[in-house]
Amino acid sequence: MTVRTIYLEELNSLRKSVAEMGEAVEASFDMLLTAVDSKDEDLEMQIIRGDRVINDMERSIESKCLSLITRQQPIAGDLRMISAALKVVTDIERIGDQTADIAELLLRLKGCDLDAYSRHITGMLQVSKEIVHDAVHAFVTRNSDAANEVIRHDDVVDSLFAKVKDDLVYMLQEGVDNIDACVDVLMIAKYLERIGDHAVNIAEWEIFQESGSIKDIRLM
Repeated sequence: MTVRTIYLEELNSLRKSVAEMGEAVEASFDMLLTAVDSKDEDLEMQIIRGDRVINDMERSIESKCLSLITRQQPIAGDLRMISAALKVVTDIERIGDQTADIAELLLRLKGCDLDAYSRHITGMLQVSKEIVHDAVHAFVTRNSDAANEVIRHDDVVDSLFAKVKDDLVYMLQEGVDNIDACVDVLMIAKYLERIGDHAVNIAEWEIFQESGSIKDIRLM
């Protein structure tokens, strides 16, 4: 096997590893949606424990990236892809962290109905899941058009967050009994907004790996 063939196989392995890490976060998010519906505390604990696996995947991918850079000294497009992968796994890992954070808040809320606090929260959960999937898929398949669509779609997440916040402010002004629960639901919405931001970052790194530019600034 030639050196070039080995190098190409390592690049393909890197792309596959990023895809697998994205799939792991998506699986965690699917469990989160199920836990919201079922009020299943065991499932919520499973999400929290599973975050360690995602952290380990991040470290493994970072090691692959650094090994490729130091041993192969990639140029042009390959270097952009490896550099972008280093950034993307950080965002995917943060999505995993925030999914686990939401699971911890669900445990504390002890099975309360989130829709009782805002009818927009479950919609925000679903949109956040979709935008994460679309962002990782755009990066792995190197689809800049899909990445730009993710960036545009983030406005939907931001709009839903504003609606959830307005609902909770109204409840507090009306003198709701469980103030702590309102704060926890607001935190869930805030984590979902951050997840949307991380999805946008992933989409922007897809554009970078194709063009060498991010937010219209030429980096490479």
